[in-house]
Amino acid sequence: MSRSTRTARTLGAASLVAALTLGLAACSSDDASSDAAKGDESNPVVIGVVNAAADDQWSVFEEQAEAEGIYVEIKDLGSYDLPNAALTSEELDLNQFQHLQYLAEYNTNTGEDLTPIGATAVYPLSLYSSKYTSVDEIPAGAEIAIPNDPTNLARALLVLQDAGLLELKDGGSSVSTELDVLPSSTVTVTPVDATQTAVNLDSIDGAVVNNDFIKDAGLAAEDALYQDSAEAEGARPYINVWVSRAADKDDETFLKLVEISHSPEVEAALLEASGDSAVIADQDGPTLQGYLDEIQANLQG
Repeated sequence: MSRSTRTARTLGAASLVAALTLGLAACSSDDASSDAAKGDESNPVVIGVVNAAADDQWSVFEEQAEAEGIYVEIKDLGSYDLPNAALTSEELDLNQFQHLQYLAEYNTNTGEDLTPIGATAVYPLSLYSSKYTSVDEIPAGAEIAIPNDPTNLARALLVLQDAGLLELKDGGSSVSTELDVLPSSTVTVTPVDATQTAVNLDSIDGAVVNNDFIKDAGLAAEDALYQDSAEAEGARPYINVWVSRAADKDDETFLKLVEISHSPEVEAALLEASGDSAVIADQDGPTLQGYLDEIQANLQG
């Protein structure tokens, strides 16, 4: 055997040992990470959100969580159709981006059982008017524009019902349409594209406007004649929620994070990000699950 061959074999053996050593070290590191309690620095709670860069509440939330000894990783998924699938596939531990109606539609369409474990806020859908300054001034026969997409159409009808301006068949639900408006109602409704509700304010008696379009229309939250309340029955499907997999709904670390999200500092950041239009909601998991079950039953007919 030549010296070069012996040297090559020696180097080869050394390389193999080094590779195995590195591999074992990596496995040991992975094992250590997997053994770490969820919420430890080496094993943070991964939370899926949408548009985190535009929302300062998340940096405040991270600081508050870390002060309580819980490390989190905020993962901005950029699109509303991703966080539920990522939670289902265990890429996330929690998500927080959606209201109960959206969650119900996901569970119903996929057969999954993602579970709300705490509430955050209701982002209001509000009634505005250029002609009247209060709901009481709106006359019989007045025309109100409402968004025509299914989720917001039903929600707008419930807002108007809560305001005492119309009545819905069977009391209404999160799947109501304009065909469910009863003849006894004070106002008539005209569904239009959501971007056009505020645009029509000068030509009709009023409009129910999505929170997203208030600023661009030159409106302010305090100008609204009526809006959702977190306590109103009609607003229940639109309570934004923390969501986990069903198996994790009682996880103490996750429930502690829900509690932290209601700290004064985090709530203040949430309200500022919403232009002070959000309505804080604090229903617990079992209460929200009851709401979700009812919404899913409505969707299933």
